[in-house]
Amino acid sequence: MTVPATAPGPALPPASAPTPPPAPRNRVTATARIEAVAGPDGTTRLPVLSSQVPLVLRRTPSAVYLVGGAAGPIGGDELSLRIVVGPGAFLRMRTAAASIALPGLDGAESVLRVTASVAAGGRLEYLPEPVVMSKGARHATLVSVTLAAGASLVLRDELLLGRHGEAGGAARTVLRVDYAGRPLLRQSVAVSGSDPVALGPAVLSGHRAVGSLLLAGGAAAYGGEVEGNASGATPERAVMPLAGPGVLVTALADDAVALRQRLGGPSGARV
Repeated sequence: MTVPATAPGPALPPASAPTPPPAPRNRVTATARIEAVAGPDGTTRLPVLSSQVPLVLRRTPSAVYLVGGAAGPIGGDELSLRIVVGPGAFLRMRTAAASIALPGLDGAESVLRVTASVAAGGRLEYLPEPVVMSKGARHATLVSVTLAAGASLVLRDELLLGRHGEAGGAARTVLRVDYAGRPLLRQSVAVSGSDPVALGPAVLSGHRAVGSLLLAGGAAAYGGEVEGNASGATPERAVMPLAGPGVLVTALADDAVALRQRLGGPSGARV
C-alpha cells in the first residue's frame, strides 16, 4: 500500500522577541577631571586636566575655566566633574558663561555631578556663573566636597528661573560638604517656575533668582569680609555660621546681577 506524501504546511512565524524600550534621545554622557598639586616652589601645577565635550576645561593665568562645548545641558545629559586639590595647592574654577538648561525630547532630567576633595593646606574656589532654567527644562546639580583639616573652600551656586519673559523650568541643587571627616553642611534646594509653592513666601517669595555662597575651612575666617562686600541680613539675604569652620550666605533676587551683589564674596582675587 502506498501512502501519499503530505504537502508541507505553512511555515510558522518565528517567536517574536520582546520589543526593546525606545533608546533615550538627546542624551550626552561626559566626564572632566582636574588635579592640582603644589610644586617645590609653591606654585600650583595641573598634572591632570582632561575633559570631554560638552565639559571642556581651559587653563588661564587666573583660573581654570569650564567652557561649554555644546548647547545645554539638555534633558537626559549626564555630566560629571571631578576635582582633586593636593596639599598646599590652590585652584580657582570658573565657567566662561552662564549655563542654559534646556528640555529634552523625552522630559528627562539633566544632571551635573561635581565631586571634589581638598587636602590639608589646599584651597578650592569653585565659582561658576548662574544656571538659567529655560521653560520645560529639568536639571539637577549635585555637589559633594571633602575637606581635610586645614583645607579651604569658597563655593558659589546661583540659579535663575527662566530667560527673559519665561516662567522657567524645575531645578534642584544638593550640596554636601564634609570637613575633617565630619559633616559640615547638608543643603538641598528645589524650585520651579511653574510651582506656586516654590514661588510663594515660603521659598522664593516671588523672586526668580536664588543662590548661596559657602566659605568653609580656612576661608571661613573671611566671613566678616563677606559682610563688608554686601548689605547685612535682610528678608532677601541671610548669613549663617555653621557648626564648624564655615559660613553660609543665601540670597534671593529678581535678577542675576542683584543676586551676585547680595551674595558678595570674591570677584576675582582671593577672599
